Amino acid sequence: MKSIYKLSLVALAVVGLTACNEAQDVAQKKVELTTDIQKEAYSVGGSIGKYMSGHIKEQEELGFTVDRNMVIKGFSDGLGEEMLLTEEEMQTVLQNLDKKLNDKRLEQAEALAAKSIAEGKKFLEENKAKEGVTTTESGLQYEVLEPGTGEKPAAEDTVEVHYRGTLIDGTEFDSSYARGETAKFPLNRVIPGWTEGVQLMPVGAKYKFVIPSELAYGERDTGTIPANSTLVFEVELVSVEKAPAPAADAK
Repeated sequence: MKSIYKLSLVALAVVGLTACNEAQDVAQKKVELTTDIQKEAYSVGGSIGKYMSGHIKEQEELGFTVDRNMVIKGFSDGLGEEMLLTEEEMQTVLQNLDKKLNDKRLEQAEALAAKSIAEGKKFLEENKAKEGVTTTESGLQYEVLEPGTGEKPAAEDTVEVHYRGTLIDGTEFDSSYARGETAKFPLNRVIPGWTEGVQLMPVGAKYKFVIPSELAYGERDTGTIPANSTLVFEVELVSVEKAPAPAADAK
């Protein structure tokens, strides 16, 4: 887990620029940045302020109260000679805070994962009862939207497809249609649900797949796809490039 305050002791020393009354007076006045020295100093302060603001916001979003006055007091004392806590004491406090934040993140992640799994199972149960939907032994669900008449690919083949991927709530996370160009890739180098499903398709067909999380990205959060997400894809198989035949054994 990341350490939120691994730079905090440095920040306390540097951000103490706000410590004295003179700095507070400057902060309240309209300032024009006319020299490189001013711009450099302002950039240091602004960067650290943004850094700390983001972490304070995260703490509050995780349900922790942040005493902003004490944050400012710590900044101020960081420039001076006298601190209310020793460096060792602060390090212990910050390590304990990191643990509390990480525990809370883990708790929220586990709750979100359980929610995603439950919602995915419910969606799959409802979808499999729909007319035209077939469920394979692995749990993959598919529906033929448009039949095709061409050849079917093998897992080792390279396929060219148009596709649109969404979460079960309809949120689109990827689309070759939106990019205006097809995608081409070896079929055995994608998620298992794709490898299995596209092999069922003849060229020219368009299928709708509902892919359980274990056949998609599982517990991995990709950024646009939350962990344990059941995924919905509409896939159009444009062409198949057969894999080279294995070389015959030399005699």
